[in-house]
Amino acid sequence: MTALALGGASVDGGLYTSVTDLARHTPHAVNTLIAAWSDYGLALFAVLMLAAWWRARRAGGTAIVRALAAPVIVVVCYAADTLLKSAVDEQRPCRTLHAVTVEACPAAGDWSFPSNHAVIAAAAAITLIRVDRRLGLIAAPAALLMAASRVWIGVHYPHDVAVGLALGAGLAWCLVSLADRAAPLVDRLAGTRLRPLVTAS
Repeated sequence: MTALALGGASVDGGLYTSVTDLARHTPHAVNTLIAAWSDYGLALFAVLMLAAWWRARRAGGTAIVRALAAPVIVVVCYAADTLLKSAVDEQRPCRTLHAVTVEACPAAGDWSFPSNHAVIAAAAAITLIRVDRRLGLIAAPAALLMAASRVWIGVHYPHDVAVGLALGAGLAWCLVSLADRAAPLVDRLAGTRLRPLVTAS
């Protein structure tokens, strides 16, 4: 971990500077759009998870269990990423390489590896795929675009977002399978005042 923290630029610093150089010569309107997506695009995944829950109320079974577990799974993945980030302590590339970036470099101590945004997006996408494939087909490319945007605006190395995607996807897949065990609890909710939470009928 220490080697990565000290030498993140040696992993793919060249690719990072190629991307930020390209961004620097891209029209301002395009960069503004990408930056807005990078900063606020995670809201799309929240909307998709809400839609997945609404649709799962009609499907029942494992779909509703997974839909209800989705926000919890994303939070757990974020927490795991935060712990890893604190252990690695990789400086942001915009501080190490002093590149001209689309967005201002985060403050010192706001570590780079892995990318929180990539972890959250990947975890949400995998969970959505396993709840509702149609919504998952929207979430999956959106997660890739979120990861790419973090490099484009200059706040992450490519390896930060690649590992973030892998971590979020892998952990979410395991947690969805674990959540399936809560099916009996959800079935019991159908006989309580919380019935509208788990069924549309």
